[in-house]
Amino acid sequence: MAPVIQSSQQWVEKYRPKQVKDVAHQDEVVRVLTNTLETGSCPHMLFYGPPAVLERILTMDDLVRIDNFLHIEPELYKSRVLELNASDDRGINVVRTKIKNFAAVAVGSGRQGGYPCPPFKIIILDEADSMTEDAQASLIIEPLASRCAKFRFKPLSEDIMTGRVLHICKEEGLDLDSEALSTLSSISQGDLRRAITYLQGAARLFGSSISSKDLISVSGVIPQEVVQSLFAACKGGDFDVVNKEVNNVILEGYPVSQMLSQLFEVIVGADDISDEQKAKICKKLAETDKVGNIKQFVPLLAQYSCLVDGADEYLQLLDVASITTRVLCNMPLELSYEN
Repeated sequence: MAPVIQSSQQWVEKYRPKQVKDVAHQDEVVRVLTNTLETGSCPHMLFYGPPAVLERILTMDDLVRIDNFLHIEPELYKSRVLELNASDDRGINVVRTKIKNFAAVAVGSGRQGGYPCPPFKIIILDEADSMTEDAQASLIIEPLASRCAKFRFKPLSEDIMTGRVLHICKEEGLDLDSEALSTLSSISQGDLRRAITYLQGAARLFGSSISSKDLISVSGVIPQEVVQSLFAACKGGDFDVVNKEVNNVILEGYPVSQMLSQLFEVIVGADDISDEQKAKICKKLAETDKVGNIKQFVPLLAQYSCLVDGADEYLQLLDVASITTRVLCNMPLELSYEN
């Protein structure tokens, strides 16, 4: 079917929560924010949760704008709200200058220009996890954390994600069968915003009837048979076959970081591999790339990523495949040389 003509508006923006009550699966947070809106009293709050959960459910930028959170005169917005992208403004000097200077100036309350003006400021650090360790350490310290009410954002369950996706499909006139819905849930890895982006991309390319294959093609996810083929070659123990599979991955243009992420999932889920073997392979994966799941298990090694530092993708993937082969086939990891 020919692609349907759609507006240029991004669906992740179109279907963002418009009111605090629309935020999904976060009852405690919604209750506190609703009370803040009603009373005008804003406590110090610290939101935290698994990676990308805050981003895919509700950003702090949304908190400022949803329900007209600050209720201040538009001209005073810049004096009350500081927005920084931490992936750009990421060093300790940002904390010492921009943030400290902005927070040091006191503000009053009352009404200005007909708007109520609450006596507090808001500093938004987008992608704060990208800040340097020194900058993070200077911001999130125990004296600050102890003065904040802490709220944990829970990951969205699959049922809630499925319901939201089906709602968007109904609104946009899309036909998504059960297999495609399962595939979308799998490739988005629980990230609702990513799922919506994949859905819109598939709709623009393939029209209103979307299959599982269509979603995979727009997601950048490597076909599972390619991952399994490399894994099988490693289990076979023949270096020439392993090298051939690695070359195929490179020649097809698949992202090596994506291959490592999917290979990690295959290895962790394999029942015929011992825990010791899995640990050795995951250690190598963490050294090679900052794969999201691997960072949870080997956080210290994940700080040093060969791929991020500019290493050659072919050599790094071949290195990982070689180590995996030696581990799975019980070969010595260290090469020995005879005189």
